[in-house]
Order: sequence, then C-alpha cells, then structure tokens
Amino acid sequence: MTKLDLDRVAAQPSVAVRTSARLHMGFFDLNGTLGRKFGSIGVSLNQPALSLIISRATEFTAEGQAAERAIEIAKRIASLLKITGGMHIRLQHVIPEHSGLGSGTQLSLAIGMGLNALHQRDLTANKIAVITQRGLRSGIGLGTFALGGLIVDGGRAKTSPIPPVIAHADFPEDWPILLIFDKGHLGVHGAEELSAFQNLPPFPDASAALLCRHVLMQALPAVAERDLPAFGQAIQVLQAVTGDYFAPAQGGSRYTSPLVAKVLKQLEANGVGCFGQSSWGPTGFAVFANQCEAEKQLKLIIDTLGHEEDLELLLTKANNQPSQIRLS
Repeated sequence: MTKLDLDRVAAQPSVAVRTSARLHMGFFDLNGTLGRKFGSIGVSLNQPALSLIISRATEFTAEGQAAERAIEIAKRIASLLKITGGMHIRLQHVIPEHSGLGSGTQLSLAIGMGLNALHQRDLTANKIAVITQRGLRSGIGLGTFALGGLIVDGGRAKTSPIPPVIAHADFPEDWPILLIFDKGHLGVHGAEELSAFQNLPPFPDASAALLCRHVLMQALPAVAERDLPAFGQAIQVLQAVTGDYFAPAQGGSRYTSPLVAKVLKQLEANGVGCFGQSSWGPTGFAVFANQCEAEKQLKLIIDTLGHEEDLELLLTKANNQPSQIRLS
C-alpha cells in the first residue's frame, strides 16, 4: 500500500465488542427420535466477559490472550466474506478456553459481528455462527450473544443450520452465581468431544421425555415465578441424567474435574439445591437465593478447600443484556 492508503486505513473507525460467558446447564434430548437432537438450557453470565477492539490494518494481527485463535477466526471470516485488507484485534478481556463457558462461540461471534460493523455488511450472528461452524450442537451461546438472560434452544433437525432459540427470559440478577474453576484441568473438547458423541450408547427415549418435562414444566415456570428451589430441582435432574450418561467420556464421573466434584459435593451437603457442571466442564456452578447465602457458602468452601492451589472461585450474576457492538 502507498502512504496515502495507509493513512486512510489508520483513519477508519474501530469497533468495540463486549460479550460474556454462558452456563450450559444441560441437554434434554440426546435421543433424537422425534427428528431433533440435543436441545439445551443455559444462562448468560455477567463475568467472565470477552471484550475486544477491531480496527482496519494492512495485515492480520492480534494482541492479548487467545491472539492466535482470534487471527485464525478473522482470516476465515474475511476470506469467506471476501473482505480485503487485514485487521488488528486487541483482546482486552477473554473467557477462559476449554472451561465449559463457551469461549470459542463468543470469540467467533464477537469477531464476526465486529467485522460486520466495521465493513458495514448486513450479517446476523446466526450467519456468523454458520460461517465459523459454531452451534453445531447447542444454541445457548448464540442465544446469549443475541439476547442475554436464560435461553432454551430446540436442538437440531437435519435441516437446521443452527439450533433455534425456543424460549428466552430474564434470569433473576439477585440470584448470585458461583463459578468453580479448576485451573489444572481442561474440559473435553475438539476430537475428544467428537469421539465421545460417536461412541456413547443411544440415549434412552424415556430419559429424554423426563428431561423435556422438567425443562418445560419446572425450570421455565420456576424462573418466571422466581422459585429457586423448583428451578434447582429441574437442573439437578438434568445434571444427574446427562452427567451419568457422559461419565464414560469424563473419566467415569458425573463431573470432569475431581476438584470441582469435591466442591459440589460440599455444597450439596451444605443444603445448596442448584449446582452442577457447565457443558463438559471443568467449571462448576451453584446458584443462591441471595448475596448473604452466597457469601456464607463461599466462606465455607474457602475454609475447607482454600489450600487447593488449582481452585479458583468467582461470584457473579446473570447478564440479561445482549452483546454490545459499537463504533469507537
């Protein structure tokens, strides 16, 4: 490029994108005999969050954690959309990778929709998901990016480009959510995840029917009526049935991380009624009725397991807002 071209590139606006992690609380139809498979329920989180700034450049560059992954995603999207030139991505905050919080989907959607805004294209998040091959099984991350809050997706039919969002609601922000991280463990992902789905036995039809009933007739009404005990009961059934089904791919356990399992067992013994593992983990979660109860349970965990060097705890809440995309 000439100096004049470079000056024009530098004068272009940049795009700032913020989106957040999500909890994947469980699939409810891994059977698929009705023509749709998977279907899941989850919640957008206030933290951890992803924030990045995209600006035009002569080459593809990035700075911050997950920089190489960001460059790969940007190059793929730019090539498929026939966007010329390069871009620089400044990653300010990222969601931990392979932790069960949807980092890959949020990064892909953030970069794709950022490029969409920067180059004034008319794309949707769903189109970006198809381009970047996100939402192959769960539509929770797509729904939380677009809407925030509690999301239920309807799984995939053979003709589904992505799983459709079939229910959306605000999740009570005064129900604190505890995230339990095992920094020494990664969740099942990539080829290992594909192998798990290929090798697991057929999911019983009766189990799928049971889980669908708990989602439709317990979890969703409970959120509408702000009934945490009932919501927790529904999530516990999903966690138990799907966790035991996936156990052969998770080292024989309902939970991927023995450390997270230890924390969840303590929470259960302490009377906490809504807890589990997000997606393939290793991140665990628990939901509390109020801040006082959350801080009490957090202190009990620190007192008994605070010596575990790989244990990290984060008290957050639901995020009922969609992703933010703005020219800067």
